[in-house]
Amino acid sequence: HIALGVAGLGCEDSMMHLLNLVWPNCFETSPHVIGAVMDAVEAMRVTLGPGVLLNYTLQGLFHPARKVREVYWRVYNALYLGAAHSLVPFYPDLSELSDDRNVYDRHPLQMFI
Repeated sequence: HIALGVAGLGCEDSMMHLLNLVWPNCFETSPHVIGAVMDAVEAMRVTLGPGVLLNYTLQGLFHPARKVREVYWRVYNALYLGAAHSLVPFYPDLSELSDDRNVYDRHPLQMFI
């Protein structure tokens, strides 16, 4: 509720600090805590923007441990449902992986459209 109340008021530094305090709790197993953490992450998406949360989420999407991957994919799916159109400019640049058959270049006009 705090994060939604200060959205757009220039309190991004304090909300980033709050996100750093909330983020480790996403690995809890209690359903009530999981729901509260997901609500807090959704509020941080509104306050900080989807790019910040995508940077936090990308680090665990392909983690070797299944339990870690499940949590990060749950957060990513909620992020994608809430702000799919806003995530496009924040996806990592994969142009160095391009070869003769596959081209992974993304031009600025494609991000704008």
